[in-house]
Amino acid sequence: MHQRIRNASLAERLMTAEEAACLIKPGMTVAMSGFTGAGYPKAVPQALAALMERENDAGSDFRIKVLTGASTAPELDGVLAKAKGMELRLPFQSDPALRDQINAGDLDYIDIHLGHVAQHTWFGFFGAIDIAVVEVAGILEDGRLIPSSSVGNNKTWLEQADKVILEVNRWQPEELEGMHDVYYGTALPPHRKPIMLTEPDDRIGVPYLSVDQEKVVAVVETDAPDRNSPFKAPDETSQQIAGHILDFFEHEIKRGRMPEKLLPLQSGVGNVANAVLAGLATGGYEGLTAYTEVIQDGMLDLLKTGVLRMASATSFSLSAAGIEEFKSNIGFYRDRILLRPQEISNHPETIRRLGCIALNGMIESDIYGNVNSTHIAGTKMMNGIGGSGDFARNSYLSVFMSPSVAKGGQISGIVPMVSHVDHTEHDTMVVVTEQGLADMRGLSPKQRARLVIEKCAHPDYRPLLEDYFERACRDSFGKHTPHLLGEALSWHERFVETGSMRPAL
Repeated sequence: MHQRIRNASLAERLMTAEEAACLIKPGMTVAMSGFTGAGYPKAVPQALAALMERENDAGSDFRIKVLTGASTAPELDGVLAKAKGMELRLPFQSDPALRDQINAGDLDYIDIHLGHVAQHTWFGFFGAIDIAVVEVAGILEDGRLIPSSSVGNNKTWLEQADKVILEVNRWQPEELEGMHDVYYGTALPPHRKPIMLTEPDDRIGVPYLSVDQEKVVAVVETDAPDRNSPFKAPDETSQQIAGHILDFFEHEIKRGRMPEKLLPLQSGVGNVANAVLAGLATGGYEGLTAYTEVIQDGMLDLLKTGVLRMASATSFSLSAAGIEEFKSNIGFYRDRILLRPQEISNHPETIRRLGCIALNGMIESDIYGNVNSTHIAGTKMMNGIGGSGDFARNSYLSVFMSPSVAKGGQISGIVPMVSHVDHTEHDTMVVVTEQGLADMRGLSPKQRARLVIEKCAHPDYRPLLEDYFERACRDSFGKHTPHLLGEALSWHERFVETGSMRPAL
């Protein structure tokens, strides 16, 4: 194992995870690596959670503030939540126990654009970072760090934290070395310079992370896998949504509004997104690129078949089978994948310059194209906005997709007014369900509403939406974006009270 720790000075700071966890004190702000279940520390958080449980059982209040790149895994979010060890969490999560605590009001949760986290840390908006706990794949002789399966906010954590704990994970392949592009050219206003990235495969940084060795207080050895959830196989609904999007791409190419090799793809995580990627493989495309947040199973397939020429991201988000495929053929993928800090992968300047196609999921859209990505019935947090806002506002094309109904038809994905707004109608160009696709570019609000109802609403809810819209056009206080304020959120109110948006017969 020590061959992964080649710096003599840092090797002297080896200790157990339990010893390292004792360096973290109640009330601290702790920044940890990790992005969608990849590259997160595995040992120290579990040891810390055990310490918290002992202390809290003895009557203490051992809680900390936790910052990461995005969601992590049970060995981090899960154990700290079950130990009731977090008083604040940002910027994204997907752990059931943590979600329950957020929605019970037991801890504060800041849902924030992933592209904002690093710069807000530099601006001092979150206060001082007491300790960073960062997983790496190795430490070089000169102290530089080989990043692991995600980069996320690690550059910022290492620079901003007062102290650093490094987890060196032998499970991470040594062949990851060289796959990363860590950019050290960012600055605070008014000293910012252009980010000179003009193609998704441009290298503008270095393959390693740097750290002030004087700040490293512990080095912990681990040999533990990333924990990403398996993806469901695309179902009929997902395939129908994908079919509408692929037909739309062909239409745009024929109209001369899209090159035949498309534009760099950004894809959110999930089976709908993977269905779109799978559809590209059968659509005759080749030599495409991706400029996105995560590398999913579907992207590995596209890279292997040549549909994708290369993919730029900040992290992997692979199933167990995807991880095995990547590790078995890492030499092939190493030449076709670049992992960057999320402040670059999600940077509005680079997204707009490259002209990305943003494909993201949603909980619901209203008839005017406002999108809710985060809250059930306006108050109950699911996961968070993630990077969808970074891409939606700045991409050449922003697409939001979802089944038209959920919970066996009890919830409509198209509603009169969204119960929570993450993406305004100004940032939404296309809404897609299995029913159809609404291209809202160049349309006024009422034109949008008619198209969304016609193309995207489920037949069970379409007459209700048509009735609402007709009455709103007649009776609304203003006629530009007609709404009946007294009943605009009545569907959500009915769902909270009865478990269904369907009106009583």
